[in-house]
Amino acid sequence: MIQFDKLSIRRGETLLFDNASLQIHPGQKVGLTGANGCGKSSLFAALRHELVIDSGDISVPADWMIAHVAQQAPAGDREAIEYVLDGDAEWRDLDNRIQHIDDPDYVKHHSRYEEIGGYAARSRAAQLLNGLGFKAEEINRPVQQFSGGWRVRLNVAKALMCRSDLLLLDEPTNHLDLDAVLWLEKWLKNYPGTLILIAHDRDFLDQLTTHTLHIENQQARLYKGNYSAFEKIRTEQLASQQTQYARQQREIEHMQDFVRRFKAKATKARQAQSRLKALERMERIVPAHVDSPFSFSIPQPEKNPSPLLSLHDASVGYNDTAVIEHIEFSMSPGDRIGLIGPNGAGKSTLIKLLAGELKLIEGNYHSSREINIGYFAQHQIEQLQMDHSPLEHLKLVDDECNNGQATEKQLRRYLGSFGFSGNKATSKVAPFSGGEKSRLALALICYRRPNLLLLDEPTNHLDLEMRQALAVALQDYQGAVVLVSHDRHLLKVNSDKLILVTDGRATEFHGSVDDYPKWLAEHKRGINDVQTCNAEQAVKPDRSAQARKAKKRLEAERRNELKPLTGRIKRAERVLEKLGAEKDQIDSLLADTALYTEENKDQLKQLLTDQAYLHKELHSAEEDWMKATEAYDNLAKTMNEASS
Repeated sequence: MIQFDKLSIRRGETLLFDNASLQIHPGQKVGLTGANGCGKSSLFAALRHELVIDSGDISVPADWMIAHVAQQAPAGDREAIEYVLDGDAEWRDLDNRIQHIDDPDYVKHHSRYEEIGGYAARSRAAQLLNGLGFKAEEINRPVQQFSGGWRVRLNVAKALMCRSDLLLLDEPTNHLDLDAVLWLEKWLKNYPGTLILIAHDRDFLDQLTTHTLHIENQQARLYKGNYSAFEKIRTEQLASQQTQYARQQREIEHMQDFVRRFKAKATKARQAQSRLKALERMERIVPAHVDSPFSFSIPQPEKNPSPLLSLHDASVGYNDTAVIEHIEFSMSPGDRIGLIGPNGAGKSTLIKLLAGELKLIEGNYHSSREINIGYFAQHQIEQLQMDHSPLEHLKLVDDECNNGQATEKQLRRYLGSFGFSGNKATSKVAPFSGGEKSRLALALICYRRPNLLLLDEPTNHLDLEMRQALAVALQDYQGAVVLVSHDRHLLKVNSDKLILVTDGRATEFHGSVDDYPKWLAEHKRGINDVQTCNAEQAVKPDRSAQARKAKKRLEAERRNELKPLTGRIKRAERVLEKLGAEKDQIDSLLADTALYTEENKDQLKQLLTDQAYLHKELHSAEEDWMKATEAYDNLAKTMNEASS
């Protein structure tokens, strides 16, 4: 087992751990959590003996093989599969040795080679690369030909290739799409060794971890259970701690008040001194503190035209070769659409089309003249000016879209909500971490008050607190959102409708985010969709257990079909409520007789224009509500008839 015994570690002048003791047993899968800078990566470095500890001890079994994901991107002309095979150092050494038959220890080496499954190693490496999204024709390409994100995947594959006893993974899902995350999750579930995992994806942590190691206030405490279990226990502890803190503060105030009043009185001096000593001996309870450093809101759009955009029988691709065809798609204010689908199917291509970065090959694209698109993709980070500060970046955006009207105080307050306060707001961007650059790019996009947000993997490098803040901000945002993300939690809480991009089509997915892994597994096995299976069963009635199972699955799918319709109805009701309140306000203003004078002619004209616009919007919203309600009723009726 791994033993931490009274461990203390400093990085520079910062104390990260102070007298921390705990045990991690073989086979446990531990999620390592804590605020940025608390010492998670330093703990990994100490486990790999790359960091000198100040005092105490870390004990890891001497015969354990430790694997971790290298931070440096691979380079050179070495083939991808050979680079991954290097992860199994013993295999590589034996593979070289058995090439020499005249080696006196050849038989011994060959026996060991067979023992560790040496002949299957290349197949194992290819499977790792395939699971992480590499195509068969890519595994023999030189590593230098891959982009930075794909080189990170190569490092992950190399770490998994090692037949390790202890696997240390620091943000392995960065640069992975949802398919690769699901594959990695399945692989790690079957990993027989001890796993310590740093991740900012709560669903990923929940699916994998048996324990949670939380670092806070220079202490490391091990909790039993996954991340959600830890959150529940932690919340209860903090509530209890806050109650104890308040009680102690009242006691301290009472004792201090006694000392102030009676210290000078001879008859009470001894009691006053006794209370002073008691105050000095008292072990102070610190106030509970779980405030996130991020608490931002996305500025609401100035205008919210409906529809924002629509696509009819559209095809998009590259060099006149279509990637997705026959697209039927529309966006209205308040829509929340998540794009899912296999790696390389065209999710980013569709988002680029919506953003105007790709033109149609065929079909129709219509967008409102008042559309204001905020598009987040990884190249937004690359477009940041490295010698500028966050404040300078925001001033440029404010000059462009607000004529520079915002004061520096207002700009600083906005940046502070994204974690750029104090000197951070005026520091150059160049040395910022990937997460900080992502936060800044997102802040700049949101400042423009878009009415359509297109987010392509916005959570790369973002920690749990920022991801949660983003999820909350998106829920309060009144514009429309299209989201591609490997973070299932973000997809779940911010998608009313899922679009499946696969096999050259983009169609609605009648299921939840949790249903997607099953669909993906069936898709990879060549089972294209459940409807085909149901049609075949309908031709030849089957009363077998398999048929009953298929029927239950169909009923579950029909129930899932009601979910997006419920979302549409609720969304339409929110829009109707908002527009109704605005109409009542205008009607109230128009009821004022003083408005119908010559000096108020322009105001009257504007109010009448606004009233006409609201009537049109209300009519459109009522139609949306009626269509959604009718579709819900028809589907529910069909389900009842099918089950009767």
